[in-house]
Amino acid sequence: MSGIKIVKQNRDFRRTYARGASAADRGLILYMYNKKDREKRFGFSVSKKVGKAVVRNRVKRLLKEACRLNLDAFPNGKDYVIIAKKEVVGEDFHTISTRILNLLQKLLRRQPPAR
Repeated sequence: MSGIKIVKQNRDFRRTYARGASAADRGLILYMYNKKDREKRFGFSVSKKVGKAVVRNRVKRLLKEACRLNLDAFPNGKDYVIIAKKEVVGEDFHTISTRILNLLQKLLRRQPPAR
């Protein structure tokens, strides 16, 4: 139903943090990890520092929807983990979506070209 595959295992999150590339702005951090298989997966992390459960869940829904609608912008064969900070609370969907795409472009510019 959601249209995107979700990273759920703690080991996958830790591997992405340790070995993946990252880009950040004031409210979001995007990690990208190259995998061997062709699927793309997304993980979302929203700390209790962001707010109560209702606020955290809303932020996660906005992040997930932004990724789902821009699925073609994300290259295959990678895990993506997005960490939200408290600065994103109260932002609208379009602002969050633009932030994610800007961070993705930063990461893709740093990647060496494929041979």
